[in-house]
Order: sequence, then structure tokens, then C-alpha cells
Amino acid sequence: MLGVMKVEDVEGTEEYLYAFSGTVGGRATLPGFVPPIFDLTAPEGYFRQREAEISAMPPGEARKAASAELQAWIFDQYRVSNARGETLSIREVFARRGLVPPGGTGDCAAPKLLQYAYSHGLTPISMGEFWYGASPASEVREQGRFYPSCTGKCGPLLSFMLEGLDVDPNPLDREFTTDAEPRILHEDADILVVSKPAGMLAVPGRTRAVSLLDWLRARYGEVHSCHRLDMDTSGVMVFARNLPAKVELERQFAAREVTKTYRARLVAGDRPFGHAPRGTIALPLALDYYDRPRQMVDREHGKLAVTEYEVLSQLPDGEIDIRFTPRTGRTHQLRVHAAHAAGLGRPIKGDRLYGSPDGGRLWLHAESLTIHHPVSGKSLTFRD
Repeated sequence: MLGVMKVEDVEGTEEYLYAFSGTVGGRATLPGFVPPIFDLTAPEGYFRQREAEISAMPPGEARKAASAELQAWIFDQYRVSNARGETLSIREVFARRGLVPPGGTGDCAAPKLLQYAYSHGLTPISMGEFWYGASPASEVREQGRFYPSCTGKCGPLLSFMLEGLDVDPNPLDREFTTDAEPRILHEDADILVVSKPAGMLAVPGRTRAVSLLDWLRARYGEVHSCHRLDMDTSGVMVFARNLPAKVELERQFAAREVTKTYRARLVAGDRPFGHAPRGTIALPLALDYYDRPRQMVDREHGKLAVTEYEVLSQLPDGEIDIRFTPRTGRTHQLRVHAAHAAGLGRPIKGDRLYGSPDGGRLWLHAESLTIHHPVSGKSLTFRD
């Protein structure tokens, strides 16, 4: 990732700072870019010397303890400040949250830019990080597109370093609000089928926002959830009105006996859409541990996710309307399959997590759901 920051000096003169994440060709410093918070690459430095000593040790507890001691030493050398003039080591920043910093914390572009600005009497005005280069094999990255900082390494660190600055709310933390009311598509003694509006939680979350399940229970009494939709996604959902119906519907979802289709709009790309009008995407997905809640392609430890797609139309501006039929139910499956270079390479419009934050709401809608009625066994298809 490359980062750029607009700053202002004490006289009000504006200038720009530039940084890169990690190292380039094994180098932590390059002309024109701010230096690292702490340079581990110096060949005569303690880190390189101690690293060589540990590498020469035989495998075992002593080597493991020495490695952990060196890692703790590293995090004590990285000292960062905030706009209030407070300075802590990276280890102290994470300890305030009861956490241990992951390896590589402090080497990303954003903390480098902030630390340089504070240490040189500059006031940060605005900042952004964008991807440069080929898309990696696992993450969703497109050259030239801006991305938020990761939550695992930079989340706690930037929360401290931004203290004392007047900053905009984090768009990834914003709570969607919706004036749309859920619509009942079908009801009987055993099930409720509902159209969930975008911006409404399907089930209660960490906030006090009213979820669809809350809304239904206030009107129908006993209601049980059987599956979920992301808050940003709209469309058809089924709920059980008694425990036997809940058990049977959950069994159908687990056995993949339920068929769902989704409508989506993909953003316009820089290159022509080079995929067949119909096809299947099969990519193994796993949680990106250092950047929750994002998912990533993990060919070693991921679980296979399979999605069938059908292109419905291509709009004059290059955006694409598409239908997805997921054959598995992995977290963010459709969003990653759309955005990843090994999938369609086009994020869904409005997807804040996977590269298209400027399209308003997420353009993903659950348009149909086919189940067997939990009591009669009759096949039922509901559309929205």
C-alpha cells in the first residue's frame, strides 16, 4: 500500500507526505518517502544480530523464548505519538485493550505518516492509502483504489494516534439507518417470509438498533431466526414461528436443500468484462484474521465457496447487472467472488469492504428463496 497525507506547518503552508507499507526490495527507506517509525533493516543493528543468533539456535523452548523476547523488544522500540502529545510504545498501545500486537504492526503507511507529521510539528489535514501493483492472491485489491486500514494491526494503533485530531467518523463504523418498513411476503402458522430492507440488522447485534427479528417479535410474538442476511443486503428471508419449524428449516439450510438467488450491480471496470455471460466461481474463503470482518481467498485453509452467476445486462456506463446463485453459504461469499481478481474482478456497487465505497447502499438483493414447508413438505418459492 502507498499512503499520502496532506499536512500544514505552523505558518499555514500546505504540503504532502508520502509513505509505503513494509519494505521495498528489502529497504525501509527510499528518497521522497517518510522514514519508518523504527528501522529493523540496519545490518549492524541489534535486531539483525540477535535474529542471526536465534536462527543458529537448535529448535526448542530456548529458541522459542528468545524469539518471543526479541519480538517484545521490537514492539518497545516502536514509539508512536498522538495529537495530544502523548507517546507510547506499540506494546503499550495494544496492552490498553488487553491485546498483543501482531508482527509487522507499525510498518504500514498510515502510522508512518502520522508519526512523521507529529515529530516534525506538522498538522495532518487528510490522509489516504491506496493499492499499487498486481492484486495479491488472497486479498481483494485493485491498483489505484483507496482502501481502509486493516483492523488487526492498524485499528488499535490508529485509534491512539488520531486522538486529539478532529476527524470524520469512520465510514466502516457508521450505523445504517433505514426508513423502509419490512414487508410480509407470506405468513402461516409455521413460517413468516419477509422482505428485509437494506440497513436493517437481520438479528440483534451489538447496538440497540431494532433488528428484523425484534420487529417481527413485537408483532407476532414467538419468532425464530433460521438464517441471516448482512445488514447491508436487502431481500427475502424466512423465519420460523415455532421450534419444530425452526429445527426443520435449519436442517434444510445445513443440508443445502434451500435455493437462493441474488440480484447485484457490479461497478464499471477499467477493462472490458472478460467473463462468459454464465459461469461458476469456486474459491476457498477464510476470515482475514488481521482485518476482520473481511474474508480472503485461502487455498490452504479456506472452505470452498461455490457461486453460479448469470449476466443480465451491461449498462451504458459499464456497470453490470448480474444474478448470483450461491451453492454454499460462506460469509461475504458473493461479495468476495465478485470483487476478487480470481472471481469476476468487479466489486458490487456500494461495497465498503471490498473496494466500492462510493455507490451509496450495497447493491445486493436477495430476490428469491426456495424451501420445503417445514410441516407440509411442499416446495415453496418466494420472490421479492
